Amino acid sequence: MSVDSTTTESESETIRRILTATGDTWAIVGLSTNRSRAAYGVAEVLQRFGKRVVPVHPKAETVHGEQGYASLADVPFPVDVVDVFVNSELAGPVADEAVAIGAKAVWFQLGVIDEAACARTREAGLDMVMDRCPAIEIPRLG
Repeated sequence: MSVDSTTTESESETIRRILTATGDTWAIVGLSTNRSRAAYGVAEVLQRFGKRVVPVHPKAETVHGEQGYASLADVPFPVDVVDVFVNSELAGPVADEAVAIGAKAVWFQLGVIDEAACARTREAGLDMVMDRCPAIEIPRLG
């Protein structure tokens, strides 16, 4: 087995674990009422699959019927997964905040890449997925 297929298999296992076993409360960082943004549609798909979506955006808007919060630190209940819809340059601090609030996993969306943040997050004991979309992955689980 090549190194690449081992890595892919491992990532595949992490994706499955996050989507099926990690927990159902997902903080979506960057989620607002803007329907043209990817976060809006992804949150809708996650809800359809039984996840509770928690909007985290400076505007703290209610989205998809869920109260929004200005930051992860403002969320007054435990968060299982932090799904990150911010530019790669801003993603590292969000991952660090996810560790600080006790999240179990961090998910960087398609195009969100920060290798150092990924390594820090995994070293802290969290599951981490980068440059993938849960709305694409969850229907594949069957």
